[in-house]
Amino acid sequence: MPTLINQPTIITAAGNKPKRIEEFFGRMNSNHDHISVARMVSPPGWQEPGQQPEFQEMTLVLHGQLHVEYEGGVLAVNAGQAIVTEPGEWIRYSTPNGAEYIAVCLPAFSLETVHRDTDETSAP
Repeated sequence: MPTLINQPTIITAAGNKPKRIEEFFGRMNSNHDHISVARMVSPPGWQEPGQQPEFQEMTLVLHGQLHVEYEGGVLAVNAGQAIVTEPGEWIRYSTPNGAEYIAVCLPAFSLETVHRDTDETSAP
């Protein structure tokens, strides 16, 4: 029998401003550890710490623009575009003008595998 997901779990985001994370599938909402799917609503000026996750992340921008900083530069991902980041790659996300996007992580996002920067370990 199919499983209906009635609503997402709202998760507190890392970063300098409040960002809404709505996890539909993943460790918190559906007990999936092999995938997570979340809708993000990010305010203008939001930036999170850099990270070097153990998971692949596929992100589809629905509205606005997502900036993805990596060791070689910065990519601007506009509404209707998507980006894939690979495990072990250093990245930092930000939304200078705000954005709404869907993030899919394989395996599922976890605090133990995201490896966020501390003041001592920040990349570029």
